[in-house]
Amino acid sequence: MGNAIELYDWNVYAIFAPFFAAQFFNLKHPVSALLATYAVFAVAFVMRPIGGFLFGWLADRHGRRMSMLLSVGLASAGSLLIGLAPTYSSVGLTASVVLVLARLIQGLAYGGEIASSHTYIAEVAPAPRRGLWSSIICISSMSALLVATLLGATLSTVLAKQQMVGWGWRVPFVVGGVLGIVALVLRRTLSETNAYEQARTERQTGSRPSMMRGIWQNRIAGLRVIGLVVGGTVFFYTWLVAAPAYAITVKHIPAPEALWSGVIATSVMIVVLPFAGALSDRIGRRPNFVFFTLAAAALSFPLNRLIQNKAWQLTLAMTIAGVTIALVVSILPAVLAELFPTHVRAAGIGVPYSLAVALCGGTAPLLQTWLATSGRGDLFIGYSVVLLLIGTVVVLAMPETKAKPLE
Repeated sequence: MGNAIELYDWNVYAIFAPFFAAQFFNLKHPVSALLATYAVFAVAFVMRPIGGFLFGWLADRHGRRMSMLLSVGLASAGSLLIGLAPTYSSVGLTASVVLVLARLIQGLAYGGEIASSHTYIAEVAPAPRRGLWSSIICISSMSALLVATLLGATLSTVLAKQQMVGWGWRVPFVVGGVLGIVALVLRRTLSETNAYEQARTERQTGSRPSMMRGIWQNRIAGLRVIGLVVGGTVFFYTWLVAAPAYAITVKHIPAPEALWSGVIATSVMIVVLPFAGALSDRIGRRPNFVFFTLAAAALSFPLNRLIQNKAWQLTLAMTIAGVTIALVVSILPAVLAELFPTHVRAAGIGVPYSLAVALCGGTAPLLQTWLATSGRGDLFIGYSVVLLLIGTVVVLAMPETKAKPLE
C-alpha cells in the first residue's frame, strides 16, 4: 500500500501534465507549457540519487521500516503541496517555484522508497519464490498507476475541459496526500527483516565497512544495476507513464480516449506480472531480461509507427509494451537485491538505480515530446533501442542469481 501511494504520487504528475501545465508557467502555446512541465518532471529525478543515498544509508544502518516510513510521508507531503499550490495567474513566478519544490521533495522520497521497499520485499521472501514475491512491488506500483490513469479518464470524461484545467487536475494530488496517512499507519505495523537484524548483530559484535566503502567494494554490481535499468526505465516511462499525455498533445487523440487506453493497457500488465515473476523462479532471471531487451528493441519502431490518431492504436501499442516490460519490472527487486550483501543492500540498490532513472527515465517524456514535435521522433526511438541493447550485453555478462541466498 505504501509503495502504491508513492508511485501514485510520483506518476500522477505526468498523467495530468496536459491539464495543469499552463497553470504554472506563463506560456500560451500548449506544447511549450507541456515541455516546461516535463522539464520540472526531469529536474525532480535529480533528487532521486540523493534520496537513494540518504534513505539507503538510513535503511542499512537504522532499519528498512524507518526508511519506508519517512519516504512515504515526504512523498505524500509533496503531492498535497501540488494539489493546493497557487497558479501562475494568481501569484506569478511563485507558483512555478512551489511546483519545483514539491517535485524535488517527491524525488527525494521516491529515491528512498526504491532503496528500502525493494530491499524489504526481497529479504522477507522465501528464496525459491523471490521472483514471485518481488512482483508484489510492481503489482502495487502498476495498480497505483492504474488508479491514477482511471481517475484521469473519469475526471476528463465527467468534467468539461475548462473544469479540468481550472480545478479538476487538483483532485488526484489531494487524494494522494490524504492516502499517505493510511500508508503511514500500515507501515508502522511492519517488523524488521531477519537479514537486517542479523547484519545489525554482526555490526555490533564486529566491524563492518562503511557505506561508501561497501558501495565501492560492490561497484561492479552497481554498474550492473545501471546497465540493467537504463533501457527499461526509458521504455517504461515512454509507454506506460507518458504515452497518454504524448498522444493527447502530439497525436491529438481526445484526452478521455487516450487515458482509457492507459487504463486498459495497465490492467492487462497487472494480470501478467505475477506470472512473469513466477517464471523467473522456474527458468532464471537472465532469460526474462534477455527476452525483454531484445523484444522491446525489436518492437520500439513498429509500436511508434502504430500510433497515429486513433485510440485503439494507442491501446494496442501500450498493451504490447506493458506485457513485454512485465517480464523485467516484476523481478527487479529480486534481481537487484541478489547482487548486494545485506549491510549495503539498500544503498547499493538505491544509488545506482536512481542515477540510471534520473539520467534516462526522467528525461524520457521531455525528449520524446520535443523530438516528436520537431519531426525527429525516430531519434528518440533509436536512443531507446541502444539503451535496451546495452541491457542485453550486461545481462549476458552477469551470473544467474535465481534463489541465491542473501548474505
